[in-house]
Amino acid sequence: MILKLLVLLLTPLVSGLLIFLVPKSKDANFRLLLVFAGSYLFAITVIHILPELYRQSLGMELIGLFVLAGFFLQQLLEYFTSGVEHGHIHTHEHKSHDRHHHKHHSQSNRSISALVLLFALCIHAFLEGAMLAKPTSMGSIYNVNAILLGIALHRAPAAFALMTVLASQLHSRTKALPHLIGFSFAAPMGLLLSTYLANHEVITTTGLLYIYALVSGNFLHISTTIVFESSPEHRFNARKMAVAVVGALLAVGVEYIL
Repeated sequence: MILKLLVLLLTPLVSGLLIFLVPKSKDANFRLLLVFAGSYLFAITVIHILPELYRQSLGMELIGLFVLAGFFLQQLLEYFTSGVEHGHIHTHEHKSHDRHHHKHHSQSNRSISALVLLFALCIHAFLEGAMLAKPTSMGSIYNVNAILLGIALHRAPAAFALMTVLASQLHSRTKALPHLIGFSFAAPMGLLLSTYLANHEVITTTGLLYIYALVSGNFLHISTTIVFESSPEHRFNARKMAVAVVGALLAVGVEYIL
């Protein structure tokens, strides 16, 4: 539990703080990291999480519905996040006279926009943390460490993208720090709360399976979006293909070797 909490907390926190050392990432390298993370996340969902969920006897008939619901829930969240959770960096610069004319109004809008972005990302992160819950009464459902690695791989670029976007919106990297801290604590809170509720039988085993299925749908949306958007014109790119294959092979290795 301690290891999971530390990874969930420190991965986004450290990655987000890198903006102070590397204000601008090299786009090509950043995209390759995203492709690797997306490919691993997709593979671990398909070959590991979903088979384990369907192997359970309780509530199996509704697993697919919750996976589908998670997929479209992620689509809804991305309406508010603009894809920051899979590494999208959208910054908007305004002309100086526009900023002067609408200074107070713009500052208010930026604050609201930043809070909406943070709230949507925290919902996603909270659910991810909840998926790592492994209550004592449940036994071994799947290799939690394999899922933890996938979450860490995609939360790292998401945190960096979050800080980049907020630093642009708020015109200050320092002002963006509280948002990063809040984002970093969301997943650990999800893990702690879901474990507590499960151990005290507030959430049943079937309920936890449905949460896992919901987050699996999130993973499928995020991972496929990353992989498809890495080649927007559908041109073959040997480097990206190689990185994606390596990411998938890592998931296979984690599944069948560890």
